[in-house]
Amino acid sequence: MEFRQLQYFVKAAETMNFTEAAASVFITQSTLSQQIKQLEEELGMLLFDRIGKHVRITEAGHVFLTHAQKILREVQKGKQAIAELNNAITGELNIGVSYAFTSLLLPALAPFSTKYPGIKIFVTYGNPEELERKLRLAELDMILAFHNESDDEDLEMQVLFSSGIVAAVSKDNPLAKKKSISLEELARQELIMPGKGFSSRTYILDQFYRRKIEPNIKIEMNDVHSILSLVQNGNWATILNEKALLGWSNIKAVNIDIKEVERQSYILWQKGVYRKKAAKLFADELLLAMQHK
Repeated sequence: MEFRQLQYFVKAAETMNFTEAAASVFITQSTLSQQIKQLEEELGMLLFDRIGKHVRITEAGHVFLTHAQKILREVQKGKQAIAELNNAITGELNIGVSYAFTSLLLPALAPFSTKYPGIKIFVTYGNPEELERKLRLAELDMILAFHNESDDEDLEMQVLFSSGIVAAVSKDNPLAKKKSISLEELARQELIMPGKGFSSRTYILDQFYRRKIEPNIKIEMNDVHSILSLVQNGNWATILNEKALLGWSNIKAVNIDIKEVERQSYILWQKGVYRKKAAKLFADELLLAMQHK
């Protein structure tokens, strides 16, 4: 089994077209077909069904694809590790970010990209569970998220900050004059709630339901910028981690009268896996940007 055969197979599985796959790796279609056939003979199972001019991946092909993709990713990481030993700070950096971290991520991106123009950055947003799954599959190099300390033996947690869950309103909203607000009073407000995946949403909805309080939720969305834009220009209220309000001078945080509203955030790494130099440099840049907040 040869490395190039894995490359050809993965490209064919992604495109489901041998001609297109061959063109993308700069070989002829007949060469690609021959290499995949040799791979199938070595494995003893068909990876594709050939139906006329069309191909369809088989069950065996689906199983093998996961392993082939992992091998290619690990080889790419090895190449990058060698390049970094030669002080060539290049390559790709894949960062997973939970939705509440937008305002914290952006101040670090521009200076980092200026310092290290050879690094291409990919940012993936998602809920913590989805991002952790991708981290374990080596699809991400690091994650920025709120996380509950547990017995995650395969994850390393680098502390970022703790942040309280607060009600957020426009400074023109009468609630902005209050030092704190009860859950009962908050439930009567017209709320824009963050969508699934926000730790603040999960926590506060649990607090409402425990007390059998029905909140007046009018809108749900996953984009923090859109939520806060609506809040600062209207009489809406929202509930977010306080750090998400950084940079929004026309929005006031109001404490909520419940206990244990502090959430801890981390940079999450996969334990025991080579840590890219680019990832470590970005973590340093992020911590530096936070110091100036």
